[in-house]
Amino acid sequence: MITALYSREVARTSFTNSSKWALRPLTTWSPSPTPQPAVLRLKTGEVFHGRSFGAQHSTFGETVFTTSITSYTDSLTDPSYRGQILTFTTPMIGNYGVPNNSTPGSAREHPADVDVGCFLESDHVQASGVVVSELCERFSHFQAYESLASWCARHDVPGIQGIDTRALTTLLRNQGSTLGAILVGEDAEKIPDASQFVDPMADNLVAQVSTKTPYTIQPAGGASASRAHVALLDFGSKANILRSLLRHNITVTVLPWDFDFNAVRDQYDGLFLSNGPGSPNSITAAIQSVAKTIQEWDRPVFGICMGSQVIGLAIGLRAYRMKFGNRGHNQPVLALSAGDMSVQAGRVYITSQNHGYALAYSEEGEDAWPEGWQPWFINANDWSVEGIVRTEALQGNSQKAPVWGVQFHPEHAGGPEDTNPLFDDYVEQVLRYKSMRNLSSDPSIVSAASAAANKAAHL
Repeated sequence: MITALYSREVARTSFTNSSKWALRPLTTWSPSPTPQPAVLRLKTGEVFHGRSFGAQHSTFGETVFTTSITSYTDSLTDPSYRGQILTFTTPMIGNYGVPNNSTPGSAREHPADVDVGCFLESDHVQASGVVVSELCERFSHFQAYESLASWCARHDVPGIQGIDTRALTTLLRNQGSTLGAILVGEDAEKIPDASQFVDPMADNLVAQVSTKTPYTIQPAGGASASRAHVALLDFGSKANILRSLLRHNITVTVLPWDFDFNAVRDQYDGLFLSNGPGSPNSITAAIQSVAKTIQEWDRPVFGICMGSQVIGLAIGLRAYRMKFGNRGHNQPVLALSAGDMSVQAGRVYITSQNHGYALAYSEEGEDAWPEGWQPWFINANDWSVEGIVRTEALQGNSQKAPVWGVQFHPEHAGGPEDTNPLFDDYVEQVLRYKSMRNLSSDPSIVSAASAAANKAAHL
């Protein structure tokens, strides 16, 4: 019924012109289910009354909040929000609608973008539920195709509007992220059993969002334009990570989270570990595989968010669940060192983040870090570790390739671009180590170097 109504609205309002948006529907409204009474009920007993939007059924999950003031479409399609009821602290959500997520390219309109399967961060809404103070059903944006309400309905994700998100956010900050439920219609009058509030973080959420089969994407110029080939271990990767690598003319092969990378690693020039949902402690197979890679491989490794935590666990560190996590596009991090990248030690960078776990650190005791590794960034708000770097490789140890991890999202989407150059640096190191291997495998170069060394020895 919704699809039929929307089709008529599109037909009535469509237009044509010579731009890339030719034949695009021009509308400021799309149909969605009639709101019903709804409540957000927390396992700790608090109840917030409002009205439903999106899918008209109840849902359970971990109730968290984000301080992002824009890019709600990117946040809701971020696989790292799997299993969570996402609360937006911004008072009004939905004012610019939702774009056509099947359009090739991306919202950034970068000239080197290729089709990675979606316009946003994944091909559907990932959060279990959505909580907003005020829902805007009339939207205004030249790329908008539908409203937030109809989009959530199509993806079978319920939401609740009209509650005091300031009070809810204060509560979640004080007592921490809390299990909750959005109860719609007749369910709004019921009190769920404690057993129904199942913690999604206890599940292997990575297995739910990771690709099931490997696939390869070439940069805009095709295979002939590729400068290197990087493997991406997919824990629930945001699409903009792929785009950020492809824009550098890098071929990317995406592998399932539990793929035996070490069996094929010499086919690639670098390894990238993506973001992902849930607890890093639930993906033991990946941790063991990355530990072997770090110990034996001679090529650069870079991890984002979950990928950073996997690096830490792979070298024997501990990951702990944070009180309410860091979620938003305005998180400050302090750089402790350059890490052999274009990072200014002592500078504070504003970053986009979405994580509920962090790596433990102390100068001594069980949480002391092993020799050759150090924290790279720390959060300027709560002093949690926001990055990890292997220092041995930075000290000229040719047997140890560089390894870095950051807890934030340098690919942004949405969020600030302060740390986007980290992709430039990673690609530069991948190309550098590739060049070094090519030089060492060229017999003429090796022979010339040997002759020069012998001549120098007899001078």
